[in-house]
Amino acid sequence: MRQPAINQLASYQRLQQHVAQARNWQMRDLFTQSPERFPAMTVSAAGLFLDYSKNRVNGTTVTLLCDLARERGLEAQRDAMFAGEKFNNTEKRAVLHTALRAPRTLKLNIDGQDVAQDVHAVLDRMAAFTKRVHSGQWLGYTGKKISDIVNIGIGGSDLGPKMVCLGLRMFAQPGIRMHFVSNVDGHDMDATLKQVNPETTLFIVASKTFTTMETMLNANTARSWFLRSGKEKDLPKHFVAVSTNTEGVKAFGIDTENMFPFWDWVGGRYSVWSAIGLPVALAVGYENFAAFLAGAHAMDAHFRTAPMESNMPMIMGLIGLWNRNFLGLSSLTIAPYHHDLARFPAYLQQLIMESNGKTVMKDGSPVGVATCPALWGDIGTNGQHAYFQLLHQGADVIPIDFIASLKAGHALPGHQDALLANCFAQAEAFMRGKTADEVRDDLRAQKLSDADIEMLVPHRTFPGNRPSNMILMEELTPSALGALIALYEHITFVQGVLWGVNSFDQWGVELGKVLAQNIQQELTGEVMPERHDSSTNGLIARARAAK
Repeated sequence: MRQPAINQLASYQRLQQHVAQARNWQMRDLFTQSPERFPAMTVSAAGLFLDYSKNRVNGTTVTLLCDLARERGLEAQRDAMFAGEKFNNTEKRAVLHTALRAPRTLKLNIDGQDVAQDVHAVLDRMAAFTKRVHSGQWLGYTGKKISDIVNIGIGGSDLGPKMVCLGLRMFAQPGIRMHFVSNVDGHDMDATLKQVNPETTLFIVASKTFTTMETMLNANTARSWFLRSGKEKDLPKHFVAVSTNTEGVKAFGIDTENMFPFWDWVGGRYSVWSAIGLPVALAVGYENFAAFLAGAHAMDAHFRTAPMESNMPMIMGLIGLWNRNFLGLSSLTIAPYHHDLARFPAYLQQLIMESNGKTVMKDGSPVGVATCPALWGDIGTNGQHAYFQLLHQGADVIPIDFIASLKAGHALPGHQDALLANCFAQAEAFMRGKTADEVRDDLRAQKLSDADIEMLVPHRTFPGNRPSNMILMEELTPSALGALIALYEHITFVQGVLWGVNSFDQWGVELGKVLAQNIQQELTGEVMPERHDSSTNGLIARARAAK
């Protein structure tokens, strides 16, 4: 049945009336008017704490947003996803990344298959394999222990495990160095191969079909490099696969006993919980990988059961939609105040923008409103000395998600207090800003002349009223990171449901792949360029001439 565009809903119309007042609110005033604002606008779940009080919302706003979610049937659609309905309608697939981190006792059948049994059979194999590598039972072709692991993948087969391995650096297994190669640009593989020894290196080739162009080009390059030292009979000791293509894996030279499968109902950007997470288990140990899964499952349980008004993913999803569709804010920046979360903004770029960067609903009709904001970010303290200037005084208002850990994973004195002070101060500064009169008072205290003061006032005034969320964890542990990732997965789902888009396909990605295959044949001279515009033909000609 065709569903209406979100802006046709009665609850959406009420929010449009409400925002006419909200646009004039100053968050300073909202805090003054409501001493209970902070406790009223905080949520705890799965070891995470959310403060969303520094947004341009009040209790009425939240109530109206929840009305919109209910009119859209958010809770019923959430339940349908967890039940294994074919939520990805364009590919006729269920969406069950949540089943990857559920306990063995889960009872869920998909097309006659016991999902929990299948999932835990693979997890058990991952656990056994990880133990063999760490214990030294798995040896390279010259009898030496594995010291380096190179994951070859792209997209979700790279961003997820790379981000998590860095995020859980403090839990890393001694004696194991992790490397990730995704870029078809040979400089990526070249730099990695110069750091490793073929006698002690294990390659993980991560491609569900074992045909992904970028991954297989890199895998075959690694294979050729290895064969300059070892022999084909040695390949099974140095290459394993995360794939479902048994014949392709066998033809490559990998023992199919060392092929770890996953399923069509696992989307690439939601796959770090599956065998795609094998590098994580190898990097931090299987017990820590299991804790990572458990943290995500705890957030799943919260998302499934918590009332909407105290449901962390729902609240964040609704606040994000309010900022995007009612306040007209087209961008979102992620500011982790933890160095080990350096790759988290890049991970979220794929998760959120590949999922909800759509303009048509699941039935093919126009969404009718703007969808996914442009997402970007960096480590918070680095951002403060770079693009935070634009966030404070630029023409565009850009919401910020601050993420911080209350406890450090190191014992260096002074650093954690300085880090948290910066994080909390920035959030306050974005909310409060600084008025012209406050600037004048500061400058008078510095004994500046009236002329100098008035010259400086416009430059040192901050409008404030810039929205932000603050997400805190006690410490960056495997469980906390699992919960954090699952939180953003569910935020993405919430917003996709509200906009009516399919958050689980990515046809825009597929178009570029098809065109690249054609152009690659033209660059190598297999076929002559044709059916392109003059610009593309001209670029191909220049590239061919450069050879």
